[in-house]
Amino acid sequence: MNDNPRKLELKDLGMIRYQDAWDLQETVFAKTVEQKIELRKANNASLFPKNHLILCEHPPVYTLGKNGKLDHLLISEGEMQKREIDFHRINRGGDITYHGPGQIVGYPILDLDQFFTDIHKYLRHLEEAIILTLREYGIEAGRVDGLTGVWLDAENSEKSRKICAMGIKCSRWVTMHGFAFNVNTDLDYFSNIVPCGIDDRAVTSMEKELGQRPNMEEVKAKLIHHLGKLFDWELSKKSVQV
Repeated sequence: MNDNPRKLELKDLGMIRYQDAWDLQETVFAKTVEQKIELRKANNASLFPKNHLILCEHPPVYTLGKNGKLDHLLISEGEMQKREIDFHRINRGGDITYHGPGQIVGYPILDLDQFFTDIHKYLRHLEEAIILTLREYGIEAGRVDGLTGVWLDAENSEKSRKICAMGIKCSRWVTMHGFAFNVNTDLDYFSNIVPCGIDDRAVTSMEKELGQRPNMEEVKAKLIHHLGKLFDWELSKKSVQV
């Protein structure tokens, strides 16, 4: 624990299988919730659980949210095994999505009591960090009313395309799961699903929009900067790249 309510520990795990990252999330999430309960019982308002941001990439995997529809997966189990694509039903909101190499996946595990207890504001902050990062590369992005995530040509339903998907879980105002930002992602994998359960809008990446591959580490650094500004947190000295 620490005495700074907005101290954040960053872990950049690099490439990691989805199940391993999910197990880590569950462990950190459970510990954070447990710490909150213990501190409230002790009536100690001066100490707070740690906040965490896990960044990573995954080998190809489809994940289906708790309210998602299995028929939005358009590929057979046998074909997934043949192509070495994993599949997981998970406990976040949202429908089905794809994670893979060239995508920045972020899992903020935050005690929102230290920031603001507003899920909509939390999601808008995550979206805004992506929007600001894209703007640094000359890509104008925005939001679609009623749909979570970050979009290009958001106002034009025929041309709009999603560049970042989001799905979260929140309990006792502690968050987990998060966002998947397409940087150099192989978009062909999205043809095997109905992305986020939306069948009339396309998916894109920074590489596709720019016509060249941006540097992943550079994009990640800019994203971390914008997240820090929006959430007004301070990176812990314990933050590491694994």
